[in-house]
Amino acid sequence: MSTASKPRLAIFDFDGTLVDSQHAIQACMESAFGGLGLPAPSLAQTHRVIGLPLERCMAILAADSDGATHSRLVDGYKEAFFALRTGGGMVEPMFPGALAALDALAAEGWLLGIATGKARRGLDAVLASHRLADRFVTLQTADRAPGKPDPTMIHWALDEAGVAHADAVMIGDTSYDMAMAKAAGVGAIGVVWGYHSPDDLTRAGADRLASACDELPGLVRELWGDRTCAS
Repeated sequence: MSTASKPRLAIFDFDGTLVDSQHAIQACMESAFGGLGLPAPSLAQTHRVIGLPLERCMAILAADSDGATHSRLVDGYKEAFFALRTGGGMVEPMFPGALAALDALAAEGWLLGIATGKARRGLDAVLASHRLADRFVTLQTADRAPGKPDPTMIHWALDEAGVAHADAVMIGDTSYDMAMAKAAGVGAIGVVWGYHSPDDLTRAGADRLASACDELPGLVRELWGDRTCAS
């Protein structure tokens, strides 16, 4: 099989990479913590845990509380999230240029996938709202696999898409995305418009950094070419 005809997969994180969900997430955090009479985390503190499984988020943000309290915070968050979505208050816009980047990669023959800390129900709802559901060949969520930075979601995405590790790239905004990519043996591109700093992304193993969505197709192509030549 020629290099050009090999299946290739670009796996995207969701929150902070394709959609800006920080304000919705923070509102749900404030509701969950407030419901238990606890001080809510700051937006900066919330940024640090976005992408992790919800149970892990609460354990970090409420480190002085016990496991039972963490579980109640998880329940409160889920209730707030459901109320926000069903009440029409959920605002999760796509980042400028994200849709065009997906279009460009698909036009070049890349298969597209998602590996996210969201639950599948929440992911499906946002994909539907942006009419994105039919663009992805694999959807991996933290309620069906170990959460980031465990590499299981990437391994399952590769299996489902029929793509070799050398022909896949993970694109995300957090150090957890980069660490997951490194653990899975795929390329890693960090995006700097999300919730972790460029230094965080680089320390976690990012091979490239993108400062705008329109840079993604070129960076994906470049990184894949370098990895193919090295393999």
